[in-house]
Amino acid sequence: MASSNSNQQEENKPAKRKPVFTKVDQLKPGTSGHTLVAKVLSSDTVVHKPRPSSAHNLRPTLIAECLIGDDTGTIVFTARNEQVDLMKAGTTVILRNAKIDMFKGSMRLAVDKWGRVEVTEPATFVVKEDNNLSLVEYELVNVVEE
Repeated sequence: MASSNSNQQEENKPAKRKPVFTKVDQLKPGTSGHTLVAKVLSSDTVVHKPRPSSAHNLRPTLIAECLIGDDTGTIVFTARNEQVDLMKAGTTVILRNAKIDMFKGSMRLAVDKWGRVEVTEPATFVVKEDNNLSLVEYELVNVVEE
């Protein structure tokens, strides 16, 4: 009885959607849910806080800013904790459910706990390094409706 019930549940599950891959130049401020393939150009650790001795259940904080890109442009990716180990210069990664965070008026790509960073086989594209979206400065403007 239990096995026939579990088979029924599997049949009722909706089919998984195929991911729609986004290019770097299509990223806009305040958007999320992006899936993209990118090459890691560089990775610099910006915050490395060892675990405080008083807090045994807290893990150490590690944040790195990585310049990643594809054949349309580049953007800074903020890697956190175990993501830092995956983001080595020269590797190709698939970022799933990535979001755009704003930091000092510029865009940063990030993957939180709902997303995923996967290392994949090396990409064949050449990264367009002269179009860095993180160098574009944005300003929040409130429009008053009359």
